Amino acid sequence: MTDRKIRWGVLSTANIGLTKVIPAIMKSPHSQVVAIASRSVANARAAADRLGIERAYGSYEELLADPEVDAIYNPLPNHLHVPMTLAANAAGKHVLCEKPIAITADEAIQLRGARQDRLILEAFMVRFHRQWQRALEIVASGELGEVRVVRALFTYFNDDPANVRNQAGIGGGGILDIGCYPVTAGRYFFGAEPQRVVSLVERDQTFGTDRLASVIADFGAGRQLVFTVSTQLVPGQSLEIVGTKGRVEIVIPFNAPANAPTAILIDKGESFDGALARREILPRSDQYTDMAEAFALAALGQGGLPWGVEDAIRSMRVLDAITESERSGGWVKVAD
Repeated sequence: MTDRKIRWGVLSTANIGLTKVIPAIMKSPHSQVVAIASRSVANARAAADRLGIERAYGSYEELLADPEVDAIYNPLPNHLHVPMTLAANAAGKHVLCEKPIAITADEAIQLRGARQDRLILEAFMVRFHRQWQRALEIVASGELGEVRVVRALFTYFNDDPANVRNQAGIGGGGILDIGCYPVTAGRYFFGAEPQRVVSLVERDQTFGTDRLASVIADFGAGRQLVFTVSTQLVPGQSLEIVGTKGRVEIVIPFNAPANAPTAILIDKGESFDGALARREILPRSDQYTDMAEAFALAALGQGGLPWGVEDAIRSMRVLDAITESERSGGWVKVAD
């Protein structure tokens, strides 16, 4: 194992970066956050001072030109994910880009033209958490029998017109913001791609964003992903993987606490209230740190990553089909 560290630069002072991802990267043994940029040098300096980051830049371009930055974390609004990821890649940086990696699959396909000697990873931190990995182990073991259903709910309430999630023109709305998580769950636990989708979507009359969406994705062979997401309902989240002999529930599937143990339930249907379900407690871990460490080691040549640009494109194709189903009012085939 190498003692070298990847030197990170952060594009923007977005809240998710300041409160979750940057502190988590700093805990990664093979990472060091050395620079942060904003379109306001004062904002960048304030964020740098708050987090103990050495350098602050008043433009993204200045940060990308810094030869002492090896990797970029890109938490910019959705419409800037692909342009700034490509710019960082062209500057010779590895890129960890917030989800969704693009607004459409066609936009994501532009990333195929990026330098192949630099990593690009869509930041689905959930796939690095032990609770998801343990659930996948249980699925693979056959304990659940034939897995037929992945069922998810992910909701929060945000009606702030200034929030980027409520701005339709730059990729706002619940399907892109949080619908991508159940899509990732279905693909992860089935180990396959959906063939077609159908959606029922309700839009905010002021913002024009999707604020409530329910989706069925057909994975073939009797396998279904069923989920509801909303940006204007009481906060909540759940995820179940259901088979012919049992089901697994990840208790806090998407926003797992970094400083507390997590739990999964394995229910064999011995009681309808779940009282006889087996409860496995998993040790505390920060999924953002786990993701940053895996990324840093891969960038240092100490292992590979299971996912990259092609995985992100496939995910975007499912999201595209969900939006097309809203327009057409019926089932839509997911593009190959």
